[in-house]
Amino acid sequence: MYTRILGFAAVAACLAMPVSAAVALGDAAGSYSISPASSSIRFSIGKVGGGGLSGAFARFKGSIRIDNSDVGRSQVNFTIFPESVGTGQGRIDAFLRSDAVFDAANSPEIQFRSTSVTRTSDTTALVSGRLTARGKTSTEKFSAELGGLKAGTIKFHVTGKVLRSRYGMDVGTPIYSNIVDFDMTLTGKRG
Repeated sequence: MYTRILGFAAVAACLAMPVSAAVALGDAAGSYSISPASSSIRFSIGKVGGGGLSGAFARFKGSIRIDNSDVGRSQVNFTIFPESVGTGQGRIDAFLRSDAVFDAANSPEIQFRSTSVTRTSDTTALVSGRLTARGKTSTEKFSAELGGLKAGTIKFHVTGKVLRSRYGMDVGTPIYSNIVDFDMTLTGKRG
């Protein structure tokens, strides 16, 4: 009876382990195109006294290349189209697209190009690179966690913080935070 209970506990523990734990970055070697249909790029900005602003970008494209022999030589590149920003509030969206923030008419793209990828565990990495928005470029870092790999599709959960003042988008500070929190799900298709 005691052995049966221990055996059941061991089986239950194995079933409770996340499937993605078995997938390592080294297993994911290859080139992937980011699929906007199954990806998301969300952001939020805090406000003094609580609340704040949150939204997402509907249009973006990019690629991920994972080098199996040296993860440090892997690359992540993506482009966001700021005219696609959405907060669920038309007036706010128009303001964000205006020359006060994104200046989408004159700066139609925000680009990120990785310069280094540092493995931090079997399933995580720190991605550093050059972010360009409104004609200004600065180095930014994002944490990426491998969320799954199945049938030529890879998924990463990516987070990071960006200072909007670096890109001339600091309107509303200090009432609105200078820090933009990014929370992204990037799904790539091999090919």
